[in-house]
Amino acid sequence: MLRYLTAGESHGPSLTAIIEGLPANMPIVIDEVNHQLWRRQQGHGRGFRMKIETDTIEVLSGVRFQKTMGTPIAFLIRNRDYKNWVARMDPQGVKTQEVPLVTKPRPGHADLPGYLKYDLEDVRDVLERASARNTATLVAVGAIARQLLEAFGIKLLSHVVSIGSVSIERETLHPLALDEIATKAEASSVRCADPVAEQGMVAAIDAAKEAGDTVGGVFEVIATGLPVGLGSYAMPDLRLDARLAGALMGIQAIKGVEIGLGFEAARLPGSKVHDAIYHDEEKGYYRATNGAGGVEGGISNGSPLVVRAAMKPIPTLYKPLPSVDVVSREPFVAAIERSDACAVPAASVVGENVAAYVIAQAFLDKFGGDSMEEIRRNYDAYLARVKERS
Repeated sequence: MLRYLTAGESHGPSLTAIIEGLPANMPIVIDEVNHQLWRRQQGHGRGFRMKIETDTIEVLSGVRFQKTMGTPIAFLIRNRDYKNWVARMDPQGVKTQEVPLVTKPRPGHADLPGYLKYDLEDVRDVLERASARNTATLVAVGAIARQLLEAFGIKLLSHVVSIGSVSIERETLHPLALDEIATKAEASSVRCADPVAEQGMVAAIDAAKEAGDTVGGVFEVIATGLPVGLGSYAMPDLRLDARLAGALMGIQAIKGVEIGLGFEAARLPGSKVHDAIYHDEEKGYYRATNGAGGVEGGISNGSPLVVRAAMKPIPTLYKPLPSVDVVSREPFVAAIERSDACAVPAASVVGENVAAYVIAQAFLDKFGGDSMEEIRRNYDAYLARVKERS
């Protein structure tokens, strides 16, 4: 079973993670993990924190000579800004009168419910862990998991389809090959594959920033090369679409997830939603459309996996909303932590790597073994059987 655990605070010494369940003899390229971390820090609308941190991982265990050992992989990502926060965040220190309490919870954050749930004195104890800074570990975990997928021909890409009221039309994307969408997104400051929509998105971000406001949007993740059979219809928690939806909703600020046509399917007749099945001697079973987004009955069907996630505007505003001091109960405007005007481009990279982890987990559920060689035998034998039945 593939699983992971993360720890760390936004301004603490480091972010850490342990991954268990990857097979032995799997090649690991650390530069590729660091590249994904770099991608997460890019994008128009990002805040000052991205200029402070240059995220890279330090592997502490589980990898030897660029290959996994079949044992847990532990790594950390150091917070360079910690040196400026030692007095306020030192695990071994003693809290003094000079360390100010955060008592003004920010609307839209975990601040108030976390403060009440854990019976805390200082709201900072909530915001440090709830911070989207912790998505760096999600990206690193996914970036390691996707190296397993790439060994079996599974690839992922992400791109932004809307920011604020500016959207790219499905008709614009339709004629583009997937590798073309990926290339255009990587070259865009907002990760949008349409240059016209890109200009509107940049303008929307700039307008929000000028107004002291923030703006959200929607990104899409596409995975290709998935074999038929990842996931299961047998139990709700084993469905591939359910696992993807849960994992993507676990990313900070994500408020909605859809697979394939998603919510649009609810507005269309069934004849325009479901994908007719055809057969060809060379291709076997295939579909000419992909309204299902590559998942039917909770199982991958061999078509590209398509999932979209909606991100709310970042709740930290430079023209803050009203709040109430948790000590005095007096009204105040909410405290301001460093923030982005828009983090949708970065969220698309986070979502891409989170999806990679979920797919890798389902892949190992299906083909798992103790070594890459054993998984390869299981995988090849399964594909041969599927081909015989197609």
